[in-house]
Amino acid sequence: MRYTVSLHVLVVCCLVGVARAFCPSQCTCVFHGRTDGAGSRSVLCNDPDMSDIPVNVPVDTVKLRVEKTAVRRIPTEAFYYLVDLRYLWITYNSISSVDTGSFYNLKLLHELRMDGNMISLFPWESLKEMPRLRTLDLHNNRLTAVPPEAVPYLVNITYLDLSSNKLSTLPPDLMDIWPPFSKAPVSNSSQKIVLGLQDNPWFCDCKISKVMEISKMADCPVVLMDLFMTCTAPENLAGVLFQRAELENCVKPTIMTSATKITSPLGSNVVLRCDTTGFPTPALSWVRPDGSSVDNTVQESPGEGIRWSIMSLIGILSKDAGNYSCRAKNVAGDAEAAIFVSVAGTLSTTLPPLMPGSGTGPTSLATTFTPATVDISNIPSLTPTVLPVTTTERPKATTTKATTKGFLKPAKIKQGGNGKRLAADEKSSKKDPSKAVKDLEIVEETADSAVLLWTVDGLPGDTPLTVVYSPYGEEDTKQTLETSAGSGKELLEGLFPGMRYSVCLVAKGSVSGKDPCVDFYTLDTGEDSGQFFVIISGIACALILPLIALLIYKILALYCKGQQTPSDEEELEKESYVKFETISMKHRTLNSRPTELWARRPTHDSERMLLCSRSSIDSQMTYKSDSSRSEYLC
Repeated sequence: MRYTVSLHVLVVCCLVGVARAFCPSQCTCVFHGRTDGAGSRSVLCNDPDMSDIPVNVPVDTVKLRVEKTAVRRIPTEAFYYLVDLRYLWITYNSISSVDTGSFYNLKLLHELRMDGNMISLFPWESLKEMPRLRTLDLHNNRLTAVPPEAVPYLVNITYLDLSSNKLSTLPPDLMDIWPPFSKAPVSNSSQKIVLGLQDNPWFCDCKISKVMEISKMADCPVVLMDLFMTCTAPENLAGVLFQRAELENCVKPTIMTSATKITSPLGSNVVLRCDTTGFPTPALSWVRPDGSSVDNTVQESPGEGIRWSIMSLIGILSKDAGNYSCRAKNVAGDAEAAIFVSVAGTLSTTLPPLMPGSGTGPTSLATTFTPATVDISNIPSLTPTVLPVTTTERPKATTTKATTKGFLKPAKIKQGGNGKRLAADEKSSKKDPSKAVKDLEIVEETADSAVLLWTVDGLPGDTPLTVVYSPYGEEDTKQTLETSAGSGKELLEGLFPGMRYSVCLVAKGSVSGKDPCVDFYTLDTGEDSGQFFVIISGIACALILPLIALLIYKILALYCKGQQTPSDEEELEKESYVKFETISMKHRTLNSRPTELWARRPTHDSERMLLCSRSSIDSQMTYKSDSSRSEYLC
């Protein structure tokens, strides 16, 4: 009996020694056993001289506390082997650096407390390594901001304490992940989200308007630890409680659409627009009927608090019908409006039956193209002219091997409710619309515009046509103009000078690749100025040539009538001189060189008197050479 008791005591001592051997020297390990033999282990490390996170913590530890030590950094994968860890408290140390991978492999962690440290940058993306985390305590640190990228990682958090930091604002989308702003039904009415935001220098503006709104709610799923939070800035709200602060500039978006319901023919283009107002200026987004977002939209904000957006549907099909939602959102709230788009008409393809013939003959291959038929029975109302429908799929070719001669019946167009065939249907079925356009040409080219002319044969005057033009070889910069067949003329504007352009006239229902096209060049800016110079020069010549002819006539008359009386000669010279001075753009000059054609002649008294009667301005404009005498000797 004595030996049995001694052996039992020895085994217990060995087990205790083994357990103590696995516990870090600066920590205390406690095993909480249960009557069923199971239990949990908790480890407490609070030695003031500890400077690193312990690495030899027992792997079955469920709760680890590192408190009031000299630890300054949490390295990568510091708790990698603690796969059963559920509670991690690293509080009131000197930690200022936390690596992104510090909490790797903590899949069961439920509670993380790091309050009382010197953390200024927290690795929010590391929270994705802890999918079961519900409590995050970071109060009494040095956090200056919560980045917008952190919002998705906080969705499952039910206790978030950011108090006693240096936060002045929050991401606008942070409050949208929790009720009542998430618009998601609360599964458990007793479940509350607790937020600790007090003791921060808050800048009260629209970005935290939702937090201020929660502080004023009587019953809300989100509970603030301290309802008496105050504003630090701006100056007019400094020291004012959240519950009493009023933000006049925060305006929730209001949205308005161009229409609530649009019915469009099959294959047409549809443009949807919505406008929104609010402050700050809301952001607009479009959502298709299947829930996918629309990327190819045009948006513009003409002023503060105003924005509009346009989206387009090219060649609308039946599958494009449904509700298109336009959503506006800012930090003060959001709004949504829908436009229902319906498609008039359906598109179906029918195959004609094969009619075998009689007799025998050589084997041959017969290829038949079956055109698509249009079912217009679902269209509510029909206009006198039926627009041709453009299909997105080409008719399939059916190849049959026949041993006898036969024929294929062409596909028929389904008739409307009255059972009558329309004239426009017959014409469109007989003739390709692209072949009806003739004499396509460009006239009156300028540096930035051109005039397109055409004629049509066999198409109604109100048949819609599309003018497609772009710089030659640049297919991605096409511009379009909508017109009708009967207009016969269209002005192309917004062109660039000195460039080659291609322009095509597209009719709905025409065969792809067979539309009539024409190329042309716009005038260069230098050509315009050259034409202007030619016009001005022509006008000047038309005015000057008759005057030159008159002058030559007078000179010849003087030469031929040299035998007249002196008095007549003086009068003639006076008259000739007056006429010459009147029409000449430049005064005559005296030439001192006798070898040149024009020689100096004596000045008569009549001319001297005439010259003396000129004004001072004319005298200043008269040219004098060094060897010429003055003409103003009166």
